[in-house]
Amino acid sequence: MLKIYNTLTRQKEEFKPLVPGQVSMYVCGPTVYNYIHIGNGRSAVAFDTVRRYLEFKGYHVKYVSNFTDVDDKMIREAKAEGITVPELAKRFIAAFMEDTKALNIEPATMHPRATDNIAEIIAFVKTLVAKGYAYEADGDVYYRARRFADYGELSGQSLDDLEAGASDHVTTDEMAKKEDPLDFALWKAAKPGEISWNSPWGKGRPGWHIECSVMSTKYLGKTIDIHGGGQDLEFPHHENEIAQSEAATGQQFVRYWMHNGFVTIGEDNEKMSKSLHNFVTVHDMVKKIDPQVLRFSMSTTQYRRPIQFSRTALQDAANNLKHIKTAIRNLAYRQKDAVSGSDVQVNQQVKSFEKQFVAAMDDDFNVQNGIAVVYELVKFANVYAEHNTVKKAALIELTTEIQRLMTVFGIELSSPTEETIDDDQIKVLIEERNNARAAKDFQRSDEIRDELKAKGIILEDTPQGTRFRKE
Repeated sequence: MLKIYNTLTRQKEEFKPLVPGQVSMYVCGPTVYNYIHIGNGRSAVAFDTVRRYLEFKGYHVKYVSNFTDVDDKMIREAKAEGITVPELAKRFIAAFMEDTKALNIEPATMHPRATDNIAEIIAFVKTLVAKGYAYEADGDVYYRARRFADYGELSGQSLDDLEAGASDHVTTDEMAKKEDPLDFALWKAAKPGEISWNSPWGKGRPGWHIECSVMSTKYLGKTIDIHGGGQDLEFPHHENEIAQSEAATGQQFVRYWMHNGFVTIGEDNEKMSKSLHNFVTVHDMVKKIDPQVLRFSMSTTQYRRPIQFSRTALQDAANNLKHIKTAIRNLAYRQKDAVSGSDVQVNQQVKSFEKQFVAAMDDDFNVQNGIAVVYELVKFANVYAEHNTVKKAALIELTTEIQRLMTVFGIELSSPTEETIDDDQIKVLIEERNNARAAKDFQRSDEIRDELKAKGIILEDTPQGTRFRKE
């Protein structure tokens, strides 16, 4: 039984989708004015892992993640570069798709863009105005936050606390227009030279929060199963989404709210963000290290926990991933001398490991306990591969199960095709090395190993003999 920690209720709840066997899932995407940093990447990986596990359990997942392709940051950046906002968006949407592909993040069922939904956004705002939840002021349209009875429930803050916080971030010009410091923009009047669209309130553009309400309800329905995003989006973004959506539709907006932890950096565990100028981009990292290692490092930390970005953490991930890949090679290597048939004990053990894996992951996607089960499975596979007699079907079953469970973490492990000793030069050198070792001529043995390594051939001595692989 899958349980999810619901941010709204602050407890784990049994997951029951609206439609049996189907999941509607919306995850806030990036504002496309720069490359995504590791913190953005962590959110994308976390919810991709959630999606993968839901699919592992047999659910059909409709996954929507938006692109914010117009806002203040984009306008400023486009102006600084001397290009249009759409040109800037096009460049960084392409970069996002490239970087997430490197991390083996499955493309969303759809990636809607704010600027492709302007008509729907205007219609949504008009509905809120008509219902008295919003008002126009000099071309801007604001939402009356206090009009929504449950405002502040998601973030667990009182209206007085929210008002005090809002007052510190509202400019004098905004205060002159707003009825209340808590009120937030649904539509912004355009300044001279800014990108804009015609509306009943004059030329302008959407506020930040409204686009997600519009696109989630448009593509997934008035009530959705799961809405995800980073912890920093709880307030004001997701709080405002609830207020807008439920005021407009009169129905519950989201059944399960999920928020991932931050990525921290440095000795003080400072949150990584563009505003703090302490970020590392995924675009740069995947050029420096194996993208699989970066993915594995992030996908094996439970989504609500923070991740400390460090060389040590990446090296640990690299070592653990190498250990798993070695097990796959060991199983492939033994197939050459395996006997036909299956092994009942192996079959029973595999079923036991999968049951343990599901139990771990059903506890709010506890990937750390889930990957611990995989490590135990790998250990069992390595021991079995060292038996004098092994069954081919058992080797295949162990390989398939490791691969299947690792897919949940976004790691695709292909079955290696072991190199047969048909290269005369390699065969002669390996035979010579074996003779040298038998004669205790370890200097010559090491020379041959180094010679082959220089050519990209790695020797591995196993109880069943020496084998090689190409790097």
